[in-house]
Amino acid sequence: MKRGARGGSVKRPRRLARTGAHAMRARGDRPVACAILTVSDTRRGARDESGALAERLLTRAGHRVMARAWSPDDVRALRRAARLVLARPDLDALIVTGGTGVAPRDVTPEAFAPLWERRLPGFGELFRVFSVRQVGTAAWMSRAEAGVARGRLVVLLPGSRAAVRLALERVLLPELRHCVRTLGRFRA
Repeated sequence: MKRGARGGSVKRPRRLARTGAHAMRARGDRPVACAILTVSDTRRGARDESGALAERLLTRAGHRVMARAWSPDDVRALRRAARLVLARPDLDALIVTGGTGVAPRDVTPEAFAPLWERRLPGFGELFRVFSVRQVGTAAWMSRAEAGVARGRLVVLLPGSRAAVRLALERVLLPELRHCVRTLGRFRA
C-alpha cells in the first residue's frame, strides 16, 4: 500500500487475472497436449457428440487435441486403444468418455485398473458432488475417476454430454495445466 497525500493509505488497483490461452502465453506455458478416447459400441465419428464437445471445450481453453480415438465397450480392445494413445511421446493427458456407469457393458474402470501408476480419487469424488445438482442421488452410480498412467494424466468420464461438460468446466479445466505441470510434463 502507498500513503496518500493526506497520510491515509491508498490501495493500488488489483490486476485482473488472465485466463485461458492469453494467460498461458503470459506465463510462457504451452497448451496441454490431449487425446480423447471415446468408449462406445454405437457412438463413433459424427455420432460422437460427447467426444466432439470435449474437443471444443479443451480447444476453447487453449489446449490442443492431438488425437481422437474410439474403442468398443470391451476391456481388451479398450486397454489396447489406451496403450496405443499413451505411447505418443507428445501426449500430456488422455480424456476418456463413456463406459463408467454400472451397466454390464460399462467396463472402462476395469480396463484401466492395471494401467494406473497412481489414482487421483479426488477427481471422481468432486465430480460426483457437482453431479448431484444435475442427476440427483443417481450421481453415486458414476464411476468417473482419474489417475496417472505412463506418466500422463488420464481422466475417465461418463459418456453423456452433460456429464462431459460438467466434468471439464467445473473439475478438470481449472486444474488441468497445474496437474500436468506437477507430473513433470512442462519444464518448470
